[in-house]
Amino acid sequence: MNVHCKTIEGMTLRKRTFRLLAALNRKVLPKQWHRDLARLSKVRLALVAYRYWVTRNAL
Repeated sequence: MNVHCKTIEGMTLRKRTFRLLAALNRKVLPKQWHRDLARLSKVRLALVAYRYWVTRNAL
């Protein structure tokens, strides 16, 4: 039973971490939603993928 409790606590810590990362992303990283994704450079496309990954894990 203790293993189950530790897993739940770990998930909340993980969620908090990703929510903090998402908040930092909103403040620091540029928004890409108004640009055509097909025309983005590899670096900007990687930033979009990173932001998507963080947002998905924060939800």
